Amino acid sequence: MSTPVPRALHAGPFFYYPLGTMSGKHIPVLADEVQRLASPCRRVVDCTLGDGGHSALLVEGGRDLLAIDRDPDALRIAQERIGSENGVWLNCAFADPQAVEAIKRFRPDFVLFDLGVSSRQLDTDSRGFSFRRDVPLDMRMTQGVGPTAAELLNGLETAELARVFREFADEPKARQLANTIVRRRSQKQFATSDDLVNAIRAVLGSRAGPSEFARLFQAVRIEVNDEIDVLDAALSFVLDVLQPGGLVVVISYHSAEDRLVKNTFREWARSCVCPPKVPQCSCRGRALGENMYKKPVYPTPDEVAANPRARSAKMRAFRKSDAS
Repeated sequence: MSTPVPRALHAGPFFYYPLGTMSGKHIPVLADEVQRLASPCRRVVDCTLGDGGHSALLVEGGRDLLAIDRDPDALRIAQERIGSENGVWLNCAFADPQAVEAIKRFRPDFVLFDLGVSSRQLDTDSRGFSFRRDVPLDMRMTQGVGPTAAELLNGLETAELARVFREFADEPKARQLANTIVRRRSQKQFATSDDLVNAIRAVLGSRAGPSEFARLFQAVRIEVNDEIDVLDAALSFVLDVLQPGGLVVVISYHSAEDRLVKNTFREWARSCVCPPKVPQCSCRGRALGENMYKKPVYPTPDEVAANPRARSAKMRAFRKSDAS
């Protein structure tokens, strides 16, 4: 059954998505392709468990599961869905030392990263990820740990705020938006989505709507959770702990994430990584494996119609060499 992309509603000073428009049971993105890639694998690590959509499908195929998420609610919901006896469950970020050790001991032949936030997190106003009206500016993937979005918006210097909007939202008016936030917070501290939405509209104009809000809120969320650095740290170790012939699969929703994954996989696939002017190769002298796709895999139009939040997804996969 197809579900149309929801139309944003105009309400007071800004646009918002009505509560529950895209809520419901978690729908795993690119599920068919994930299952196809995992078909020969037996020991899978889901580094971003969410509400367990991908893991449920993988466990149904008889695979052993190590499930990781830094949101304790996600682990609870996924355990209820899959059965706590059907996996090893770890509540931490996937690049934390305890996750690294657990993955190493698990000896996986398939590691999945489905980045970003889940539909449940977006639709739960208390989590603070949404730009719906009067939502608290929280955005932490682990509640109660680290600074909130409000604390960052109220505390970062102008240059740092501009960096966030420039690097993570490709915003041409990043500096102007940062200046506006600093000026407004001096009169009233930022506390809810209304504060950030109204600052955005003050800079981008009254016609700014959901696409601008989503892009700029996402930038703040990435900064709050240090998402790019965490992904970089995970990619730096995951190939070492993967079994020969195993797969690393990453589904990303942001250009900075996809760029990092693409460049990392490209380097792994090169036989020589010496600097260009080195007269003789002195590096590893062999590729570490191969890219499974020349270009990223995107959801089909039918999948996007059924699950609008899949529309920005890109999947890349890398197969480690059989050589140990």
